[in-house]
Amino acid sequence: MTSEHQEKWDEGSPVPLYVISGGQGSSARAFNLVTLITSRSVPDPAMQPEQAAILGMCQYPLSVAEISAYLSLPFSVLTALLSTLVEDGRVEAIAPVPVAAVPELDLLEAVIHGLRKL
Repeated sequence: MTSEHQEKWDEGSPVPLYVISGGQGSSARAFNLVTLITSRSVPDPAMQPEQAAILGMCQYPLSVAEISAYLSLPFSVLTALLSTLVEDGRVEAIAPVPVAAVPELDLLEAVIHGLRKL
């Protein structure tokens, strides 16, 4: 192949993301942006660098959105990586607190008002 037929590598192409995610499309596990991820193991030298980075940064719970921002990975690629880590037992996914479980604002204000009267 001559140099005139060689194309310049486009770093914005979807090929690297396909490679990072291992070719996994949509995952069976449902993650959303506020799902908290916590490491349950240490990175293994044989792991993908992105998976090792996830394990290293999630010593304390981080949301999927935060991990995505720190690693500059799209949500779809990150969920594929996280699905593999959850299946392997390397991370734990913690569902966010449902809105219905959060007390109403009026109740919280009443409690604060009562505490101030003490």
